[in-house]
Amino acid sequence: MTAHLVRRIAAPVVASALSLGLLGAAQPSSSAQSAARWTAAWGASPQLPSTGFTPNWSQEGFSRQSVRQVVRVTGAGERVRIRLSNAYGTSPLGVTGATIARTAKGRDAAVEPGSVRHLTFSGGRSVEIPARGELRSDAAPLPLKRLESVTVTLYLAGTTGPATFHAQGWTDTYRADGDHRADASGAAFTDTTQSWYYLTGVEVGGDRPRRKDGIVLFGDSITDSFGSTPNTDRRYSDALAERTGRPVVNQGIGGNLVLNDSAWYGERATARFGRDALDQPGVSTVVVLEGLNDMGFSEAKDQPTYKPSPVVSAAELVAGYRELIRAAHAEGLRIVGSTLLPLKGSDHWGPHAAKVSEEVNHWIRTSGEFDAYADFDKALADPADADRLHPAYDHGDALHPNDAGYRLMAKTVADVL
Repeated sequence: MTAHLVRRIAAPVVASALSLGLLGAAQPSSSAQSAARWTAAWGASPQLPSTGFTPNWSQEGFSRQSVRQVVRVTGAGERVRIRLSNAYGTSPLGVTGATIARTAKGRDAAVEPGSVRHLTFSGGRSVEIPARGELRSDAAPLPLKRLESVTVTLYLAGTTGPATFHAQGWTDTYRADGDHRADASGAAFTDTTQSWYYLTGVEVGGDRPRRKDGIVLFGDSITDSFGSTPNTDRRYSDALAERTGRPVVNQGIGGNLVLNDSAWYGERATARFGRDALDQPGVSTVVVLEGLNDMGFSEAKDQPTYKPSPVVSAAELVAGYRELIRAAHAEGLRIVGSTLLPLKGSDHWGPHAAKVSEEVNHWIRTSGEFDAYADFDKALADPADADRLHPAYDHGDALHPNDAGYRLMAKTVADVL
């Protein structure tokens, strides 16, 4: 499969919006100069509605409710816009209204008084997003600093049906009955979950062209930072933004596979790469960490969500990586590969996984096909047993790092950028 096909596979989600002139609605023109004024400062990859994760509202959707979501932006700007996705909707999504505001101190559903901005879409406060479509809002004047938290509130007056969402957000999202999009208080928002709904991006901009130095972290649950402490912004992506001072967008999906689509864990990496990585404004570098699930699902035969689970060879995984490399280079992006972390003792471990992991990591280190590589396998290994995560970095399942492990991953990447 060529790099062109990688983008085309992901294109239907974007194309339906483009055909209606929606995706770039916030940009005053289609010129390169205009596009250069925006930088992706936060992101989340959309997923099919599913109940196979921590409790969430994706299957039930929303009706006459407000959804308030708190995110941390990793870039500064004088104005801001959001990106909404109905990628897995089977009917149009009506957004009655949306606001953005600075998050109040205390990290709950309250926002800073006087900072609420009503968002518009091609000049109007309400918008309909077609099935499988996405769009960006118009720009809103809200100066933001790096690493500042913002709160986006959607009011959905109609009945949405199952909602496009991102399953594991590691931060609280809030729900209230009725229209509370302009409330400074969080008192009405009495229900919580730790997933994101419809919101897939926050972008910052200004009047002048901006330097393209953003980073996309692309991968599975480790990139998504499973095991990090909720409501503390201790994800791998947060740690990298803090260390480098560069905008970082997290496009990890728990359970994601390089080579196969999953009803639970999203479209395969080669299918979603165009939408989730290449279509982020202001990005210069993509860091890829994928493959543990491709080789590990076949070892954990008793897990019903670990399907499909074919026995995947190192050569097949390398072919998948090469698709991503070609696609990134076709867009002029630098692509950094990451060795697969030690996984002995986890439910992904077994003879086949051990063999494939060793072969894949050897290829990443020696082939020179990635522009650089981050050696997570070496950095996080237990000195007493190199096939295991170091106990100091283990969340507890022998597979996912803890907060300290994610900080070390960020350092390891920063050293090769």
